[in-house]
Amino acid sequence: MNQDHQYQRSNHQLSNHQPSNHQSPNHQPPNDQRSNHQRLGRREFLAGLGTLGALAAASPAFARDFSVSGENSLRSRAAAKGLIYGANPGVYAVYQDSEVISAFLQESGMLACDTFFWMNTQPEEGNFNFSRADAFVQFAIDHQLRFRGHTLVWYRLNPDWLNAKLSDTSTPSSKVESLLTQHVSTLVGRYAGKVYIWDVVNEAIEPDQGRADGLAHHPWFNHLGPDYIEMAFRTAAAADPNALLAYNDGGQEYDLPINEAKREAVLKLLQNLKSKGVPIHVFGLQAHLYGDARNFNAQKLRQFLADVASLDIKIMISELDVMDYMLPADISQRDQQVAAVYEDFLNLVLDEPNVIVVNNWGISDRYTWLSEQSPRPDGQAVRPLPLDDQMNRKPAWAGIARAFDHCPPR
Repeated sequence: MNQDHQYQRSNHQLSNHQPSNHQSPNHQPPNDQRSNHQRLGRREFLAGLGTLGALAAASPAFARDFSVSGENSLRSRAAAKGLIYGANPGVYAVYQDSEVISAFLQESGMLACDTFFWMNTQPEEGNFNFSRADAFVQFAIDHQLRFRGHTLVWYRLNPDWLNAKLSDTSTPSSKVESLLTQHVSTLVGRYAGKVYIWDVVNEAIEPDQGRADGLAHHPWFNHLGPDYIEMAFRTAAAADPNALLAYNDGGQEYDLPINEAKREAVLKLLQNLKSKGVPIHVFGLQAHLYGDARNFNAQKLRQFLADVASLDIKIMISELDVMDYMLPADISQRDQQVAAVYEDFLNLVLDEPNVIVVNNWGISDRYTWLSEQSPRPDGQAVRPLPLDDQMNRKPAWAGIARAFDHCPPR
């Protein structure tokens, strides 16, 4: 597949990542009844409220002031508390859109780049193509940005030749192991000392597939069993002992049975890897949030983060955005509710000292995967990110900024 055509482009739209745990754009997550409670103190609110941003939507009397103020960037506000703020601005944006580049460089201290899929870096077996990856790594170096490589091992967005081998049950497991280790060692070794965090394995868990450990029957698993995860991490560590190595997944944020099962399976996986001495340093919580969801349990998420931290694993909020496809059409009201979700969620997760990175999956509404994956039924443009499509700071920006300002230092 031609690398430049894997991304679905349109005016002011880009779909460059499709996390597997998301439901269809027309699915509306179940809602509880809106809360009528008045706002409490910060920690009491976070500990007891089962809703993100509920009060801002429920009654104008409780609406917060999300006017955009202050000249400091999200980058500097995060850094003041020992945090790293980053974003994935979109491949097309960084290549061709100077407005997005300028806004990204103003706000972000880390570049998250999903250019390391196999179809980009090894489009034909044994023939590596480093042109795109080299360009992005150099961009980060030139602008003194930390760099996050996404992702080394995933079951999706693989080239046809690899899909054919993985789907063929006669392919020897030794061959699959060789493909995995060669790919990981080649990429990590090439950029050793230049990548701050590698997403080594992405979305390996699907509890509804019936295994006790929650691991999914993805192609890598079908050939190599659970060991493929350990194999990938050890190979990456050998190629660059100084890089932080992450497992990245989503679907743990809310309080449905599938979310509870996902939290339990993720924790089991992390515990198992640590018990074997596997070099895993970071857990990436994707945090693709629903603007209208009412099934949030602050206590359960807080405990999950504490359990991860107890394993001596740092936490990265890795793909943060807020889906607004079921929110009101009125832009002012919609922006306020999105901002409230950002602020309440970050207030909670940043109370955990092991959270060291907050990364938006996009910086501007001009480029967001949600334009195509979760479009609004009324046809209006989605508004899930800190900046609007003209690079203006939105209430979402202010919600994130305030959460950084108020969080404990790392």
